[in-house]
Parts: sequence; C-alpha cells; structure tokens
Amino acid sequence: MDDLPTLNALIEHLKRLPSVGQKSAERMAQAFLTFDDETLKDFGTVITKLKEKVHLCPNCGLYTEAELCSFCVDPNRNNKALIVVSYPKDVLGFSKLEDYHGRFHILGGVISPSSNKGVELLSIPELEKRIVRDNVEEIILATNPTVEGELTALFVSKKLADLPVKITRLAYGLPMGGQVDYADAMTLFKALEGRKDLK
Repeated sequence: MDDLPTLNALIEHLKRLPSVGQKSAERMAQAFLTFDDETLKDFGTVITKLKEKVHLCPNCGLYTEAELCSFCVDPNRNNKALIVVSYPKDVLGFSKLEDYHGRFHILGGVISPSSNKGVELLSIPELEKRIVRDNVEEIILATNPTVEGELTALFVSKKLADLPVKITRLAYGLPMGGQVDYADAMTLFKALEGRKDLK
C-alpha cells in the first residue's frame, strides 16, 4: 500500500483524543476520506472556531460560548451550595438532578504528584472568593474516588477550613444492585464511612 503521510498525520492527531487507539483512529481517518469536500470544509471550520468561540466561564470554570454559563445566570439556582468537581464534563450528571438547585465550581484538574500536576493549576483562589462573595453555605466536594481525587478533595477541604462554610464529600460505596462479597476493601470502607442512620 502507498505511503500516505497526510492520512498518517491525521491518524496520529486522532489518537490524541480520549479512548481512541490506533485502530479507532484509522477507521475515523478512513471515514474522513469518504466525506464530500463541503462536509470536510465544514468539519474543519467547526474545529478551527472551537477555541475561538468556546471558553471557560470566568465565574465557575464551565465551558460556555456566552459571557457567563447557563448555570451561573440561572435565576432558579441559588448560591447556598456549590458542587465542586475536577473537570467541566463532571457537571453533566449533576445537572440532570431535579432536586439540586445550587451551582457548580470546576477546579480545572486534580493534584497528581506522579504527573507533576500541582495545586497551582487548580482554581481554589476563585473558589474562596465565591464563598465569601456569594455567602455560600455548603461546599460539596465531588472529585472522583481515586487517589488523585481523594488527595484533591483533602487539600481543598484544608484550604477552606477557616472559611464560614460547611464542607461535605460525596458518599461512595456499594452501588445499587452490587454484592458485598464482590466489593473490594476500599469500596467497603467508603460504604461504612458514608453509612446513614435509619433510626
């Protein structure tokens, strides 16, 4: 087969996307070759405009194309509670909850010593300002239940310890429908730690 440096370059770029390996990137690149010129041009225009149009909300750190994101300007949401997550994509599940009427704050990452990602990359100073400015009553730390997520949650809670705000952590443990005998030690520990009173 002929060497196709342009196609190979596209494959290498596609492999940068999350969960895209060599085979998936090759299939996607081959699909591009089947598009008509107009579709390819539109595709390229959208990608080019992406960083120009989409930016982080200066208030919470969520992606938006407006001055502020829809959650920050929604009059039906209040400042009593802030769910704090690591990345913008983490807001998706919480945004569908009908019983949560608070707002969100995105840290912009996690503390990861192995990847040399430190606290200086996190939007903790902005979070501290929001707590004071908006009279936030509760911070709900919703980072992932991983080593990096736990480390980040612990660091954030210590940084906010002197502020007049309640700090809580999402309960983790056994999933609905799960079986105790299949659970690992960390899952069981978190289930015990997050147990609730029934009486």
